Amino acid sequence: MAFAATGQPVRVDARLDLPLSRWLWLVKWVLAIPHWIALFFLWIAFAILSVFAFFAILFTGRYPRPVFDFNLGVLRWSWRVSYYAYGALGTDRYPPFTLAEEPDYPAHLDIAYPEQLSRGLVLVKWWLLAIPQYVLVAIFVGGGREDWAGGGLVALLVLFAGVALAVTGRYPLGIFDLVVGLDRWVLRVAAYAALMTDAYPPFRLDQGGPEPGTLTGTAGPR
Repeated sequence: MAFAATGQPVRVDARLDLPLSRWLWLVKWVLAIPHWIALFFLWIAFAILSVFAFFAILFTGRYPRPVFDFNLGVLRWSWRVSYYAYGALGTDRYPPFTLAEEPDYPAHLDIAYPEQLSRGLVLVKWWLLAIPQYVLVAIFVGGGREDWAGGGLVALLVLFAGVALAVTGRYPLGIFDLVVGLDRWVLRVAAYAALMTDAYPPFRLDQGGPEPGTLTGTAGPR
C-alpha cells in the first residue's frame, strides 16, 4: 500500500487537470455554492461525530469505523471542492456530491484507519500538541472555511495562478507544487486534530501533486 511506502497515514495526491479555462476561475465562487451549503451541514455532523469519537477513543482506544469513514468522506469532499475552487484551482471538473473516493477525480485523499489509538494522547493532541500546527495553518489558509480558502498564503498564491491563467493561459507549475504542498500540510493537521491518527504532522513542506515517496503503482489514481 501507499501508506507503507510513504510512512505517512495521510495521503494527499493531486493532478493538474489541463487544459484549464482562462476565465472560469472568476465564477467558481458561484458554482461552488451548492457544495458550500452541503459542507456546512456535513461539518456540523463532522464536529458532533468527532466528539463521539473522542469518548470512544478515551474509553476503548478505538475510533469507531463508521464514524471514521464518514469523517474521512467529509474531508475528501472538502478537499475536492477546495481543489476545484480557491484552494488550488487545479481542475475545471465540477466536484461530485459524494463522501466516497472518486478514482477519476484529479484530487485524492486517504487516511489509514488506525486499529488502535492512544487513550492519553486523545486528551491533549487536538488542542495542546497541535497548537504549533494551528499557528502555521492560520498562516497558510487564514480564517479557513470548508474549502480552507478564507485567506492566507494559499489564497494569495492561487490568486497569482488565476491571474497567470487569464493572461497566459498557463498555470505556473512552481505555484501549483507549492499550493498542493501547503494544502497537503493542512490536511495532515486536519486529520490529526480530528483524532484520526496519532502520527504528529511533520514540519515539512512536501510539494508537488503526488504524495512524496509513493512507490509507482501504489499511490492510486493520478
